[in-house]
Amino acid sequence: MTESALRHDWSLEQIKTLFALPFNDLMFQAQTVHRQFFDANSVQISSLLSIKTGACPEDCAYCPQSAKYDTDLEKERLLPLEEVKQAALNAKNNGATRFCMGAAWRNPTDKNLDKVIEMISVVKDLGMETCVTLGMLTQQQTRRLKQAGLDYYNHNLDTSPEYYNDIITTRTYQDRLDTLQHVQEENINVCCGGIVGMGEDEQDRASLLQQLANMPRHPESVPINLLVQVKNTPLYGKEALDPLDFVRTIAVARILMPKSAVRLSAGRNDMSDELQALCFLAGANSIFYGEKLLTTPNPVENHDLELFNRLGIKPQSVKQSEQSAA
Repeated sequence: MTESALRHDWSLEQIKTLFALPFNDLMFQAQTVHRQFFDANSVQISSLLSIKTGACPEDCAYCPQSAKYDTDLEKERLLPLEEVKQAALNAKNNGATRFCMGAAWRNPTDKNLDKVIEMISVVKDLGMETCVTLGMLTQQQTRRLKQAGLDYYNHNLDTSPEYYNDIITTRTYQDRLDTLQHVQEENINVCCGGIVGMGEDEQDRASLLQQLANMPRHPESVPINLLVQVKNTPLYGKEALDPLDFVRTIAVARILMPKSAVRLSAGRNDMSDELQALCFLAGANSIFYGEKLLTTPNPVENHDLELFNRLGIKPQSVKQSEQSAA
């Protein structure tokens, strides 16, 4: 498959047909596509830091950082620059090639954006790729991030357009699409995916992937999150997703977006080594590294390295990561 052959016209029925394939056939197809564009035994490692935690005005039903839910999360101000620099240095020393910074904002003020831009500069000086997730952006703010040298902007769609209002009411689906359009217009790499296991059905998962795959340019990074249930959030107590359905979602994402990095994101702490191995076989080739993802637990670095050794997987270098994004 050549770059010109990458598709942006997937129908919902075509994607549902992929989901319905026998598991072995789906895995074979996904792995075949994966090997056309990536080293099958290399995984890119990112580290994520919450630079401003809690008190978010949004009502995302999965999120412990929402001010609308009492989750005993300690609210914090924007972290000092030196603390961010040290966290990035620690991540680099532990093998991460990309440092992601997340702030619990609906949208950043220009004053806050000034401080984030300083953080981006400091992290880039360490020789790492940079990614931020700050909520909605105006076109002017996006341009400033581009001028600052930002490599990736994360802004997830979360779920399908049809299921979206069951999860979030304080921001529309179009709001999210508008920010993604600003980011792509400024030629910043897009990190965009969603969360599964929130009570959606298979058609919702197919519809989410359709939205991503039919963007004018496929997201360079596609995080697939498994819901981490947090007490006192509306989704706490939801029936857990069948692990094989999670693997299917990874595999279909790989087939639809062959050149994108598909990332195992939230929820890995609840996944067995065997489940993660199946996800890598299905085409996942990026993970978040470190003991916490913003506010929820994540496997410690040593465990990830032990799993990589058992599977014969090698962490991707910064140079490889840059080549993949090119």
